[in-house]
Order: sequence, then C-alpha cells, then structure tokens
Amino acid sequence: MATVPSAALPAVPRGQAGPVPAEEQYVTFTVGTEEYGVNILSVREIRGWTPETKLPNMPDYVRGVGNLRGIIIPIFDLRARFGGGQTEVTKRHVVVVLQVGERTRGILVDAISDILTVAHDAVKPPPDIDSGLIDQQYLSGLVTAENRMVTLLDVTRLFAGDAVEELSSHHIQIPRQAQA
Repeated sequence: MATVPSAALPAVPRGQAGPVPAEEQYVTFTVGTEEYGVNILSVREIRGWTPETKLPNMPDYVRGVGNLRGIIIPIFDLRARFGGGQTEVTKRHVVVVLQVGERTRGILVDAISDILTVAHDAVKPPPDIDSGLIDQQYLSGLVTAENRMVTLLDVTRLFAGDAVEELSSHHIQIPRQAQA
C-alpha cells in the first residue's frame, strides 16, 4: 500500500459540522497502460473474470450481466467505455464490483495495482482537455504516486447520464440492491 503525503493538512473552517477527513484511500487498477483509481468506499469486492451473459442490443462497453451471489449486475468494459475498443478477456482480467448509490455494478479492468492513501491536497484537478480517450467528466482528479500518475474516477458520474439512459432505452432493468 502506498501513501501520497500531504504538503499541509487543509484547514477546517470554524463552525463546520465535523472534521473533514484529511485523506482517502483508492483502489487502483490498470486498463492498458493507464492506471486509474476509485474510492475504496465504493468498492464492494474484486472478482476474477467469469464469462458474462450477453444481452442483445447493448452498447459495446456493456459486456453483459453477471451473477453476484444471486444479484444480477451489469458488467461494464472500462476500456470500451473510454473508447479503447472492447477488451480481449484473459484469466488475468478482473471485475471490480462497485456500489454506486443503491446499485451494484461491475467494471472489467486489466489488473488491480495497489491501494493508495491520498491526502486531499495531493489530488490535482484534471487538466482542461478537449479530446482524448477519457471523457473529463468522469475524472475526480489526478495524483502522482511513486513516479506514476493515477487518474481518479468519479464512479457516480461514470455510471450517470448516457450509460444509464442507454440501458434504460434498451428496457434493461439494472437490479437495485436489496434494502438493508
């Protein structure tokens, strides 16, 4: 586990309801040569790849659905989602199961890298980019850890908007998580 230190802890304004956590942890993984991270609080589990069940008329970044102990979850191909083409799956690929709001979703990635502990002030805003493989709206920031750049993803935005609307237009029900 790597730690990205803070240059200085952020000041907590007076009158704020509670302490602001000074750092967060991210699960990092690779897609191609790029490394991405998602907040560890949204990661439900990491699973080895098992063949998915294909659904008709899905966009190329929706691999199909998988069975997570009785819960059917959609599996998104992150490489395809970012415009890099569909992943040729091998035994090394893994699915990161994410809890996004009340829904559970899986993302297909090449490999898990690390768990990073990142100080809030170490997260840099994404640069203003007009084009590229990744839509900037999905980024929550960038962080440098041990001479490598990690792109932090905002999973709420990653699954909001067009992806969800496209699934809805195909009349696919993404199952809701059972209420606790």
